[in-house]
Amino acid sequence: MSQRGLDALLRPKSIAVLGASDTPGRAGYLMMRNLLAGGFGGPVLPVTPRYSAVCGVLSYPDVASLPLIPDLAVICTHARRNPGLLDELGRHGCKTVIILSSPLAQFAELKACAQRYGMRLLGPNSLGLVSPWQGLNASFSPVPIHIHKGKLAFISQSAAVANTIMDWAQQREIGFSYFIALGDSIDIDVDDVLDFLARDGKTSAILLHLEHLSDARRFLSAARGAARNKPILVIKSGRTPQAQRLLNYPQGRDAAYDAAIQRAGMLRVRDTHELFSAVETLSHMRPLRGERLMIVSNGIAPAALALDELLSRHGKLATLSPASRQALQSVLPAQIAAANPLDLGDDADPARYRAALSCLLDSRDYDAVLILHAPSAVSPSSETALQVIELFKQHPRGKQVTVLTNWSGEFSSRDARRHFTEAGLPTYRTPEGSVTAFMHMAEYRRNQKQLMETPALPVRLAADTAQAHELIRQALDEGIFQLATHEIRPIVEAYGIATLPTWIAGDSAEAVAIADKIGYPVALKLRSPDIPHKSDVQGVMLSLRNAREVEQAANAMIERVAQAYPQARIDGMLVQSMANRAGTLELRILVEEDPVFGPLILMGESESEWRQADQMAVGLPPLNMALAHNMVLQGLKKGAIRDRRPLYPLDVAALSQLLVKISTLLLDCPEIVHLDIHPLLACGDDMTLLDVSLTLAECRGDPEARLAIRPYPQKLESEILLKNGERCLLRPILPEDEPMLKQFIGQVTPEDLYYRYFSEITEFTHEDLAYMTQIDYDREMAFVAVRRHGLESTIVGVTRVIADPDNIDAEFAVLVRSDLKKLGLGRLLLEKMIGYAREHGLDRLTAITMPSNQGMIALAKKLGFTVKLQLEDGIVALSLRLTAESPAATDKITSRANQPEAKQGHNG
Repeated sequence: MSQRGLDALLRPKSIAVLGASDTPGRAGYLMMRNLLAGGFGGPVLPVTPRYSAVCGVLSYPDVASLPLIPDLAVICTHARRNPGLLDELGRHGCKTVIILSSPLAQFAELKACAQRYGMRLLGPNSLGLVSPWQGLNASFSPVPIHIHKGKLAFISQSAAVANTIMDWAQQREIGFSYFIALGDSIDIDVDDVLDFLARDGKTSAILLHLEHLSDARRFLSAARGAARNKPILVIKSGRTPQAQRLLNYPQGRDAAYDAAIQRAGMLRVRDTHELFSAVETLSHMRPLRGERLMIVSNGIAPAALALDELLSRHGKLATLSPASRQALQSVLPAQIAAANPLDLGDDADPARYRAALSCLLDSRDYDAVLILHAPSAVSPSSETALQVIELFKQHPRGKQVTVLTNWSGEFSSRDARRHFTEAGLPTYRTPEGSVTAFMHMAEYRRNQKQLMETPALPVRLAADTAQAHELIRQALDEGIFQLATHEIRPIVEAYGIATLPTWIAGDSAEAVAIADKIGYPVALKLRSPDIPHKSDVQGVMLSLRNAREVEQAANAMIERVAQAYPQARIDGMLVQSMANRAGTLELRILVEEDPVFGPLILMGESESEWRQADQMAVGLPPLNMALAHNMVLQGLKKGAIRDRRPLYPLDVAALSQLLVKISTLLLDCPEIVHLDIHPLLACGDDMTLLDVSLTLAECRGDPEARLAIRPYPQKLESEILLKNGERCLLRPILPEDEPMLKQFIGQVTPEDLYYRYFSEITEFTHEDLAYMTQIDYDREMAFVAVRRHGLESTIVGVTRVIADPDNIDAEFAVLVRSDLKKLGLGRLLLEKMIGYAREHGLDRLTAITMPSNQGMIALAKKLGFTVKLQLEDGIVALSLRLTAESPAATDKITSRANQPEAKQGHNG
C-alpha cells in the first residue's frame, strides 16, 4: 500500500462508477449526478448491464469492457457484490476504490483482495470525497452541493458529521481543498490522508473529526509531521464513557486524546459549534503574535460576556499603557473611561468606533482586538462595519493586528457579517463564540510553541538498570506479579527515586520492636494479596504514638481480617515512620495501560477520585524535561494540582524530574504494566514516595511496540574511530542537542553550508534547529558524531535521512565540521546511514549535490552509488539501490527545497 495510490484517489484522471443507475435516490444515481455536476474534467465511466447510458453518458456492461484502466472506481452496488467486483477491478489494474457500503463480516475479505492487487480502499461505508480544485464530487450526498474552492481540508470518520459540515459550509460559502469521509478505514486511514495533505499545496489548514484510532503511533507520527507545517484542528466524538460505548470502538481515556493531540501540536475543539467557529477562524484570522486581547464594545453586557469567557478559558486581557489611555481619552466623551474592556457606550456611532480603533491601532499594548457591536439605532450595523473595514484597510498597522468581530443579532447584522467575511475579517454571532475562536488560536499557538521547545537536560540519572532488571526478572521467575512498597523500593531507588523506609513485621510483637527502633509515631499497614482494598478492614493505621497503640492496632487488624476474610492470606504488616506531612502537597502518580495509546502517566491530587478529565494531568512517555514541565503546568492550570502551601511551594523542576525518571523506568522495564504512587509527598524539592504498588507481566515481542511515540533508539548508538586515532560516539540526534547543533553549524564554512543547503544561509532560527533536532524516529533519522572531552561534548558531523511515507525512497545528507575533514568521518557517517536504511527496509537512497562537490561525489562512487550529471539543472543526482528492484519503487528523486533540513547538498 502506498502514498502513490492516494494520488490516484485524490487526484484521479478517470473514474468508473460500478452500479451506476438512472433511478433517482439510488446510490449509483447520486454518485453519477454529483460527478457530472461537479465539473470533473476526465472521463466518467458508468458500469452497469441494465442501461446503455446513465445520466446521458455511455455505459459499459462490466469492468472488462472498460476502454481504459480507471484511476478510481466507486462501487455503488449491493454489498454482496463487493468482493467479486473488487477482484475484477484488481485484475483490470485499477489503483483506488471507494466502497460505499459493506457489512463488518466482509471487511477482512475486501482488505485481503486489495492487498493482493496493490489497490487502495476508501471506506467501506464512506460518504466519498470532494476535491473542488479538480471539480471532483465523488460523494453520494443526497443534497446537490457545490463546495467552493478553498484552503481548508476536512477529514471525517463519520458520514453524518461530514454531511452536516458539508451543508453548513455550503450555506456560508466556506471553501475547501479536500472533503474526505473515511468511513471504516480498513485501508486508507487518518494518517495516510494527513501525510498527503501535509504535502498538498492547495491545503493550508486541516479539520479532523475523529471517532477512534486504530494505530495511535502512526496517527501521532503523521499528525506531528503535518502539524509542523499546517494548523490541524480536531474534534473527537466520545468524551464520556457512555458515548464511547455507543461508538463501539476501543477508546481509552479521553484525557489521553487531549495529551496526544497537544503533544502533536494540534488543537482540540470541544463540539461542532466550536468546530464551525474554528472554520471561520482558520478561513480569515491572521496568525497571533501574542495572547493579549483588547475588547471594544458599545455596551457593558456584551463586553462582560466576552470577559467572562476569556477568563474562564485562562485567557489574557491586555493592559493599556498611560499613553494609550491618554490618547483614547482625547477622542472619546469625558464620561467614557479609557479601559479594557473599552465600553464606547450604547450611543456610540460609526465615527466613535473609528476614532477609538484608530487610537488603538497606534498602540502596541495588545496582540488582538475583539470588536463587539450590539444592534443600535444610533450605530447602524452595516455602516459601522464598513467604517471598521475601511479603517483597517487604510491604517499602516491594519494588516498586522489580529482582528475578531462580533456583530450580534440576526436580521439586522446579516449584511455586516457578510461585509466582514468579504473583507477577510473573521466574524462571529456571539461574544462568547468570538472569544472561543480567539482562545483556539491562543491554545494552538501554545501547542506549537511546546512542539518547538528545546528540552533542558535533566540532572544525570543515576540509573542502575541492571539491578532493576534483575529484581523484576527474579519476581517474574517466582511467579510474583504484584509488588508492594518494600519490594519496589530497590527498583525505584535504582533510578534515583526516594521512598519512605519500610520494615516488615510478622506479628504485633515484631511490629512493636521495629517501632521502638525507628521511633514514634509510626504507620502500620496490612500485607495481604487477597484483600485489594485495605480500607475494608481498616488495614492502614496512622500516627501510632507508642508501643501499646502499635500492639493493639496490629492485633485488631488481624482480628478484623479473620472475621471479614477468613480465607485471606496475611503476609504480616508494614511498619513505616510517619512522614511529616505538614506543609506538604500530597499527589498521586499512576501509570496504566491505555487500549489506544499504551502506557500513560497520570498525575493529580491524592484525595481526588479522578472521575473527571480535569482532575488529572496526562502524559505520554517518553517524557523529557520540557514535556514533563508542561505536564505539571497543565495540572496546575486545570486545577488537577492545587499548590496551596505557601510555606513549601511546589518545586516544578523537581516534580518534572521525577516524572522523567518514572518515564525512563517504564521505557527500560517494559514488564511494568501498572504503577501506583499514592501518595507522593512533595515538599519543596523533596519528593518522597510513601506507598507504591507495582504490577508486572511478561513482555513478549518488541517492547517499543506498546508505546504511542517511538522512544530514543539507544540500540543504534555505536563508537567510531577516526584516522587520527580519536574516538567519537555515533548516535541518533536528540531534542536536547539544539545548542550543540547550533555551535556545530557555526564551525562550518559558508562554502560547505552552500554545498549542503544550496543557498547562502547566514543564520538558523530556533524553529529551524528545533525541526532538525526534534525528529520522529519512526519517519526520519539523523545521526550525530559526538566528540567528548571530559564532561564537555561537541557535535563534529551529522548525517540525515528522510523517507517518503511509503518507506521506499529516502533522501540523505552528510555534513562534517569544516576543520575536521580528511579523517574519514564523512564515510563513517554515510556507512552508518546506509546500514540503518537497509535495516529499516528502505529500497533506495537518493540525493542531489553540486558538480563542484567532488569530495562527496568521489565518496558516493566508492560506496556504490549511481552518479548522474544533469547538465540542464546544474546538479549531480546520487542513487543507491538497497534492495532488489521493487514494483513499488519507482524512479524519482524527491525534492523538498523549501525545507532547509532536507535540501540535499553534501560535504563529506
